[in-house]
Amino acid sequence: MGGGEFDSRNLFPVGTVTEDPATGSAAAAFGAYLRLLSLVQTPSRVIVHQGSHVGRPSVLTVDIPPHGGIVVGGEAVEIAEAS
Repeated sequence: MGGGEFDSRNLFPVGTVTEDPATGSAAAAFGAYLRLLSLVQTPSRVIVHQGSHVGRPSVLTVDIPPHGGIVVGGEAVEIAEAS
């Protein structure tokens, strides 16, 4: 199976944020899972759509090499400035 596109949700039931609109660490783990189970041919790129359920749609790219680290990219919108 080659790359593909997936919808993902990362619910966060504690606190004031109910769902993370772009979770890079989860996307990286998902890429590693796909590679471990040989569900993609490497190298491969998959697209993860996330955040539409909370009105903040995001698109993450997950590059999956044959060996080594998974690379996640995409764009994010700043929602608060660090103090």
